[in-house]
Amino acid sequence: MASAVKTVVALAVISVSLCGKWVAAEVNHLVGGDHGWDPSTDVASWSSGRTFRIGDKIWFAYSMAQGTIAELKTKEEYDSCDISNPIRMYTNGLDSISLHEEGIRYFVSTNSKICKKGLKLHVEVTSEKSGTCDDIPKSEDSALAVAAGPTASDSTHVGASGVMFMLLSGIWLSYYYSIMGI
Repeated sequence: MASAVKTVVALAVISVSLCGKWVAAEVNHLVGGDHGWDPSTDVASWSSGRTFRIGDKIWFAYSMAQGTIAELKTKEEYDSCDISNPIRMYTNGLDSISLHEEGIRYFVSTNSKICKKGLKLHVEVTSEKSGTCDDIPKSEDSALAVAAGPTASDSTHVGASGVMFMLLSGIWLSYYYSIMGI
């Protein structure tokens, strides 16, 4: 029984020391939430409370009838919806963009009228999570584990449930073995 208690204590210490690492996995952000990249979506409001970090992905889901998406180099191009010299064009209707480095990235609708009405997004990518317990998501929706790809939720964390499952399995096995005398 003493070895089971030591095991449980060790697992608890490990889990506390890893708390910030649980949510350091990639976050998938579906731009615009349930409505996606659409003129009726207030993309500025959608993005205002979000944190985009290195390793995250942003997903654009949109109708080709409303234009495609251009990634631009400068704030000036972004502000004026100038798509004459894009970094890249996204044309699939469902595009995943990995955020690999810190900095600001600019995305706009290639339809000038729609862009000028506000269908554009600037994303400020920050460094990876600090690894503290304060980084644990506070809302139930942001802690859901899903396969890579867009979902109906606005953003999801991947990886925390796997670590939790392993931790709880270890505790259960430790308890089981202590009862069985193995």
